[in-house]
Amino acid sequence: MNAALKMFLASSCIGATIAGAQAPALNPIRHVVVVIQENRTPDSLFQTILTWPGITPSNYDIASSGKDSKGKTIALAPVALGVPYDLGHSHPSFVAMYDGGKMDGADKIMCSGTCPSHPQYRYIDNSSGILNPYLELATEYGWANSMFQTNQGPSFPAHQFLFGGTSAPSASLDAAGSYVAENYSSPKGANYNGFSDVGCLAPVGEWNFLIQPDGSEKKFSNQKLGTFCFSRPTMASLLDQSGLSWKYYAQTQTGNPNGSNPGGSIWNAPNSIRSICVPDSTYTNCTGAEWAANVDLTPADVLTDINNCKLANVSWVTPDGKNSDHAGDVRNTGGPSWVAAIVNAIGNSKSCDGSGYWYDTAIVVTWDDWGGWYDHVAPPILANPFGGYQYGFRVPLLVVSAYTPKAYVSNDILDFGSILRFIEGTFSLTQGALKFADERTTTDLQTFFDFQKPPRQFKQIAAPLDANFFINDTSPPEAPDND
Repeated sequence: MNAALKMFLASSCIGATIAGAQAPALNPIRHVVVVIQENRTPDSLFQTILTWPGITPSNYDIASSGKDSKGKTIALAPVALGVPYDLGHSHPSFVAMYDGGKMDGADKIMCSGTCPSHPQYRYIDNSSGILNPYLELATEYGWANSMFQTNQGPSFPAHQFLFGGTSAPSASLDAAGSYVAENYSSPKGANYNGFSDVGCLAPVGEWNFLIQPDGSEKKFSNQKLGTFCFSRPTMASLLDQSGLSWKYYAQTQTGNPNGSNPGGSIWNAPNSIRSICVPDSTYTNCTGAEWAANVDLTPADVLTDINNCKLANVSWVTPDGKNSDHAGDVRNTGGPSWVAAIVNAIGNSKSCDGSGYWYDTAIVVTWDDWGGWYDHVAPPILANPFGGYQYGFRVPLLVVSAYTPKAYVSNDILDFGSILRFIEGTFSLTQGALKFADERTTTDLQTFFDFQKPPRQFKQIAAPLDANFFINDTSPPEAPDND
């Protein structure tokens, strides 16, 4: 009998978890792994869950058609997971698709590349079974009908919210409802784009936008080195204060002009935090001890760390571009196998923590933004001053653990702050301690776990590519996003 099961049997008289409350002493979770994929909505990525065997389709809030700006009903049409086009997903794109809550403006979102008719109104074709790992995880464990990205914009601010509950440069600007709203743009004449060095490593002249409480955007320039190097708390700082370990796995952008210390990309949230990066005097390298110890620029190292029993208490995992689900490249089809490899590594762990990681780990899989794809659910908009930028559109959310009931469906309104609040509750930190999105949300993920029942045995997730493929992949690394 494994140690976690013995602990459960010895403690089974303890009361159940209450949604939104501090995690009880019975909670056996000692590791939380947040896997962050790219740019999808439930309607686009999980359309075929409605025909998955053994589930109740009416439990899943998925639409098969949508309205365009002319009032015409557009049936969602199938498309490959790897497509040669990409869709706009900036804050102005959000405003266009949202259209005051009517959700009829997706056709106004820009498409670049080889674009088919109605490119925004597409769902991923699963006739080849490419999505089966995702569909099996969603129906074997937990699925959320109402998971919204917190921000109304693209990857850079989304990753900041996932790591620290805000993209604002400071706590005072967060309280005022002002956030870094977009991905970075490079100074005119630079020989690289704004995805190479951002945050603390941003060059003079790089710029972004600050969203205002009324939703308007104001240009925000790096006129002085370090302007984009923020001094505010994150979930990492809360974990540090409690002696808990953390790690952030993020693929660096290729072609970094500074060469010696890559990792300044928009998907690497710690690079914008001064206390973690600790930039050198030229703002071209992060020199911090936490950067060296906790920021890993090879995503597949998470698989090696699991195998070597080195999984941190909290891990954020972003993929190589080929495994990100990001549109715009026909090669980007490894995502379902990549996520399955992480789940399988944890599920098959037998020796770590005495009985294996499966019995004390919660795996949270989400997508950082909607990517410009149609979704039919209008997001709730927060009260002023936050309503100019929060919430964004729905993104998928899967919750996987030995304590998650089969085919569990949550209808709670969730966002990135709910993930942070769940981490806080799991490790007996004060929920809402950052006073950012973790405080503004009213929910965490506790309803996905039933600690009164014996833990479920792990069942291998079938996938065409396994952990060894990703660990030994020698193809050139690519950032998970390129726009």
